[in-house]
Amino acid sequence: MDAPDVRTHRGVDRRLCGEPLSVAPGAARVALATLPEMAVDETGLVHGGFVFGLADHAAMLAVNRANVVLGSAEVRFERPVVVGDRLVADAWVEETSERKRFVRVLVAREGQEGSAVFSGRFVCLVPERHVLAPRPAGREPLR
Repeated sequence: MDAPDVRTHRGVDRRLCGEPLSVAPGAARVALATLPEMAVDETGLVHGGFVFGLADHAAMLAVNRANVVLGSAEVRFERPVVVGDRLVADAWVEETSERKRFVRVLVAREGQEGSAVFSGRFVCLVPERHVLAPRPAGREPLR
């Protein structure tokens, strides 16, 4: 299988945020194997931040622009995740508006894609330049 054409978030730790399985225009699929370091207690319950990180990574790859950042998200944690679960996030751009992309993300256990553990709608912003690049004088920040 060919490596996906990843144009954004190339430096992300894929062990923590997921490995891209496929990246196509307006869509992405990312997988994450949950690790013992992700557990919040002795039961093996995985911290929701790791599931959110996987979903965010998938949303960024669905947009797949060099300069893309998360503006906001409305999410729902549907089911608990435990250490050892392999998760798959599917993300797709539902709507485009100027510099905004509205991305739907569903996360499920591998092989159980019909039963989400997490769902959300992410508003991704596509600025002209990197958000940490100096802004030219007189330019307003991206809103």
